[in-house]
Amino acid sequence: MATPLDQASNAGTTPVREGHRFDEAALARWMAAEVEGFAGPLVVEQFKGGQSNPTYRLSTPKRRYVLRRKPPGPLLKGAHDVLREARVLRALAGSNVPVAAVVGICADEAVIGSPFYVMDLVEGRIFWDATFSDVPVMERSAYFDAMNATIATLHQLDPAVIGLADYGKPGNYFARQIGRWTRQYLEDIDAGRDADMDALVAWLPAHIPEGDETRLVHGDFRCDNLIFHPSEPRIVAVLDWELSTLGHPLADFAYHALMYRMPPDIVAGLGGADIAGLGIPDEQAYVAAYCARTGRAGLPDYDFYVAFNFFRLAAIFHGIKGRVIRGTAASAHARERAASFPRLARLARAAMEACQ
Repeated sequence: MATPLDQASNAGTTPVREGHRFDEAALARWMAAEVEGFAGPLVVEQFKGGQSNPTYRLSTPKRRYVLRRKPPGPLLKGAHDVLREARVLRALAGSNVPVAAVVGICADEAVIGSPFYVMDLVEGRIFWDATFSDVPVMERSAYFDAMNATIATLHQLDPAVIGLADYGKPGNYFARQIGRWTRQYLEDIDAGRDADMDALVAWLPAHIPEGDETRLVHGDFRCDNLIFHPSEPRIVAVLDWELSTLGHPLADFAYHALMYRMPPDIVAGLGGADIAGLGIPDEQAYVAAYCARTGRAGLPDYDFYVAFNFFRLAAIFHGIKGRVIRGTAASAHARERAASFPRLARLARAAMEACQ
């Protein structure tokens, strides 16, 4: 889901893939008119990552940019809203949450075939391995602390103050999210039904914890959606805001902390890893650090938040499976994600049963 280093060279780029090509000359004309300081010629490449929304590196002799667009073909209602991503990025500019600067937004499908936005390319490192294996053991805890501090900072922002009071519906976040992902799961007939998912669909609505909070939530806060400084344990940009909304901050944090239980072959995870030997804080310590930063005594309903997030991620993978079947998936890795769906659904059900 993330965009590669320098939003770019960790995973690299390829020529634009078949099905995601567009009129590059038309884009260059639009950028000349809409992007301050743009000067061609323009070279367009596609990032290997970004199976949800096709993502491109745009290079000129003096500057590089990143373009995110809606994928072509039939889409589920409300999905892949890249203009929504652009809005939250602009709202966060100047806050203590680091993001890339948006330099242009286009809602006109006539330019390249779907809505898109262009942002500055941010130089730095993306870690696709949640063990941070490229970092010396003694330094890894600092990188985890940077992630913890950044998501805690996000959850302390007042959405109204940054112009996002209407970015989502306040309250009843879990009920609305469970309903949303349940509908997308049931409506994607091409991807089929799954017994584990059906069990979660029945159980989750009846076990929502009491109490409610509303903050801006990222929705996919993982190490591979973050750009770190080239040499320091510091985050310089948070990427991939497609799933952001107004929601419950503890759901967002628990999704991030899911890395401790997630097998690494599904998404960036630490499942089965020797946490102490790797020099990484354990899950309990990581939760405690977030609580300290956000003024909480603890997270008594943490197990529910974990079950909910496994379900939500399984629903996302189910959607990827549907797009693969329909031929509209935007990533070479989409088939691998689709194949992982049944296993992820089983993990979601196991987490649910651990709450009972």
